[in-house]
Amino acid sequence: MFGSAQRKLKILFGLSDLLLTALAFTVAYSIRRWLQLDHEFFLTPEQSIIVLGFSSLTSVITGYWLNVYGKVDAEHVRVILTDSFRQTGYCAIALVLLVYALRLETSRIFLFTFVFLSWFLLVCFRLIARKLIPVVRRKFGVLRYVLIVGLGDRALRLAENLETFHDQGLRILGFLACPEDQPAPSTIFVGHRYTVFPLDALPEMLRKHVIDEVHFAVESDRLPSLEDVLLSCDDEGVTSRIAVDFFPHVNSQMALERIGATPLLKFSAAPDDEVLLLVKRVIDLVLAVVATILLSPVLALVALLVKLTSPGPVIFKQTRCGLNGRMFTFYKFRSMVQNAEARMHEVAHLNARDVATKIKNDPRLTPVGGLLRRFSLDELPQLFNVVRGDMAIVGPRPAIPGEVAQYKRWQRRRLRMRPGLTCLWAVNGRDAVDFETWMRMDMSYIDNWSLTLDARIILQTIPYVLSGKGAS
Repeated sequence: MFGSAQRKLKILFGLSDLLLTALAFTVAYSIRRWLQLDHEFFLTPEQSIIVLGFSSLTSVITGYWLNVYGKVDAEHVRVILTDSFRQTGYCAIALVLLVYALRLETSRIFLFTFVFLSWFLLVCFRLIARKLIPVVRRKFGVLRYVLIVGLGDRALRLAENLETFHDQGLRILGFLACPEDQPAPSTIFVGHRYTVFPLDALPEMLRKHVIDEVHFAVESDRLPSLEDVLLSCDDEGVTSRIAVDFFPHVNSQMALERIGATPLLKFSAAPDDEVLLLVKRVIDLVLAVVATILLSPVLALVALLVKLTSPGPVIFKQTRCGLNGRMFTFYKFRSMVQNAEARMHEVAHLNARDVATKIKNDPRLTPVGGLLRRFSLDELPQLFNVVRGDMAIVGPRPAIPGEVAQYKRWQRRRLRMRPGLTCLWAVNGRDAVDFETWMRMDMSYIDNWSLTLDARIILQTIPYVLSGKGAS
């Protein structure tokens, strides 16, 4: 119920953005024509359709991408101002790129006015809507009536959560006591006082009262005995919901799936939105191919330096753990002497970490190895790993199987994201970060992952790597 209401709001606000963008375009165009400056400005009907259509679609797509429509009733004005600015900013960049790509003859005053008005109208509308949404829900929303099956702590917690939607038109009709709950109280107070009915009264209540939903909040071992009650709701066409907080300490995202005739409750502790992950993969592939082409002179120069300064292969290959523990061959420009792994016992006492290996001023480095590592030039061949699908541009750094074997249980969750070229650790201290903090940064990335976060990390990585900060 609540998810569908939120989806409706998102659709409505997406449509409002289309209208506001069209209004901003019309006003900005009229202002520029009215100014009558030295250079005459006009757009043909075809150009107007292209610019307006592109801007409108970009605004809506960006709004969904940034989850702006999921926060349209945010209480803090700062959230509205920031989200509107980000949304308009991305749209402005896209519009400038469109104008440049199509070589449209436009006016900078028109573009600036259009972008400013778009932002101003979005902010004004959302500030007003923030106040109107609760009023509309109270005055014009359809009341929805809910019965709760169960009297225990789980039922009370559910009732408390439902009470928060009272202003949005949700009404609890009462509680149904299972036979195991006898003797049952006549009423229960949870924000309001509610009557407790016997479970066998449900068929009669379904016939005589308006009941939109029945929520089951009982212990998991009681559910089989309630199958007839669920079937009764099913026959009547009444929506049923089952509280599944059987494992209260599990923080995973939950979703219901069906394989054939078997319903499955899915717990996911890592991002699993197939659409967004596909978009991430496409972006990774495009960026990796473009970066490989643009950096090909650098790749060639580094390969030549490695070959001329020490004997051995140019590319160092190593087995690493990828997505969900899959093994893959990991590529780097060789920054150490040819037999570095065989000599590990000579420098093991210099390792500053208990699990991962990190040795400052490693004596096994080649003459150019320190330089390559400082500016992460040795990592460039991993662009081929990204193209192959072993890695992503952003994600937890790929670990050696021997290191993974030493992980604590909670640290193994970092394997549930495709490993990346860069990550939060890489832009927050790099080698200066201790292992425990590094792992927690990876958990934070997984828990808060979004395409926007990826973009932010990529933009932060470039100057951080060029400066050589934090590398050893």
